[in-house]
Amino acid sequence: MNRKKVIATFRKLHTWPGIIIAVFAIHFALSGIIMNHRNWFSGVDISREWLPGSYEYENWNQAAVRGGFSIGKDSLLFFGNIGAWIKTKEGYTDFNQGFPKGIDNRKINQLLKFKNQLVAATQFGLYQRNYAGIGVWQQVSVPMQEQRLIDLFIKQDTLMILSRNNLIKSADLKNFQVVTLPAPEGYSRSAGLFTTLWELHSGELFGTVGKLLVDLLGIVTILLSVTGLLHFLFPKLIRRKKRITGSSGNLSKNYRLNLRWHNVVGYVFVLFLFINTTAGIFLRPPLLIPIVNSKVGIIPGSHLDNYNPWNDKLRRAAWNQRSGIYIFSTSQGFYAGDEQLSRPLIPFSSQPPVSLMGCNVLEPVDSTKYLIGSFSGLFTWDVQTGEVAEFFSGKAYEAPTGMARPVSDHMTAGYICDAKNRKWIFDYNSGIAAVNTPVVWEMPVAVKAKSPISLWNLALEIHTGRILEPFIGVFYLLYIPIAGICILMVLFSGFFIWLLAHRKKKKKSE
Repeated sequence: MNRKKVIATFRKLHTWPGIIIAVFAIHFALSGIIMNHRNWFSGVDISREWLPGSYEYENWNQAAVRGGFSIGKDSLLFFGNIGAWIKTKEGYTDFNQGFPKGIDNRKINQLLKFKNQLVAATQFGLYQRNYAGIGVWQQVSVPMQEQRLIDLFIKQDTLMILSRNNLIKSADLKNFQVVTLPAPEGYSRSAGLFTTLWELHSGELFGTVGKLLVDLLGIVTILLSVTGLLHFLFPKLIRRKKRITGSSGNLSKNYRLNLRWHNVVGYVFVLFLFINTTAGIFLRPPLLIPIVNSKVGIIPGSHLDNYNPWNDKLRRAAWNQRSGIYIFSTSQGFYAGDEQLSRPLIPFSSQPPVSLMGCNVLEPVDSTKYLIGSFSGLFTWDVQTGEVAEFFSGKAYEAPTGMARPVSDHMTAGYICDAKNRKWIFDYNSGIAAVNTPVVWEMPVAVKAKSPISLWNLALEIHTGRILEPFIGVFYLLYIPIAGICILMVLFSGFFIWLLAHRKKKKKSE
């Protein structure tokens, strides 16, 4: 194949896939920039009425409820992605006064009673409110940089606060002790390949500079997409203007300027875009599945090069009084810690299954048994005997062999047991299900109206392709790998067009 045919082939690979993918690439870029700065956009909400019907809350689904407890004879305080609400015989009362504006600011990961206070762990910090409901939620200053708090539990008279990195202790919500957990038994410094690619794709791997670079790549992607579309349209506009006026005017000049910008920006950033896109296509199924358990070395000087062996790995925790141990659910499984947290954490020999998205339910059933819920299903687990059983069937759990489906038919998002021992499970897709009571609540319009979707969450749905599921069903899983491969092809072909054609023209002119 001669040189002209090679260039012609590259042009075809660059032009038509580029036109198709340009609009999608712009959506990737804009949504990625929003996702990289969650705190900037936390006050911006979008009405769910503007989205496909599957985004409307129905029957308390989509993690609307994560947990709750009785606060009176006939009152139930519950919480989750919709914030905090009180259910009584008379109806539902909004209990979110004091949280900053925006649904994202009142997403509660855990809420409990501590002494005479209600304490909430949210996406953006710790909040307290008088147990009697007097006043409003007030933020509590915690001496650490990270804001995202994921769990709360009580050990004797001390409140335990769990972030993704550390355990924080407080006896009075004024004085805090930040504890870095000891390394696990047999610990060797490594990082998950998924985590490494995730942080590389977002830029967090290299801190603020890395995130700003990825933001810049987003702007570059938009610029290349727009100039690429204009390059396709300019010849048609020029011909039309010549036909009407006899001259192209400034269009020919603008056409050349547009192409120059497209080429210069493209060849300067092509390698960075190639790396970022490649990392992105491995962060969603199906390409995620083969790498999810892979380990790689830690890149020196990166965000993952951290003295804390549990950096970004903690998910849920509990204190087991009978055994005198802490139970930690982490991205690497369940571990036991001694009371003083002075010895290495020990992995439990028997592990209940938990999805990559993390443990959503870690609730005691009795002195040794726990209810473990995640998108992998709902299980009972005895920390002493190691027995794991499926909650719904009661059958002993058998780990799947080979490549298994990453989620269960029972995607558990929350669980409530009230003072009357009535129990409810909240499935991410189907919503509330009563366990031992005929009482099932209906989700009122008033609650739905006050529960929009945050701009950040909408950006996540767009960036991952889940926004397409109502239209193409399960095939949306192929959107990221197909779109990613298409973008890589456009980048690759565009670079070689510049290298073989435009660069040669420039040399001849010189």
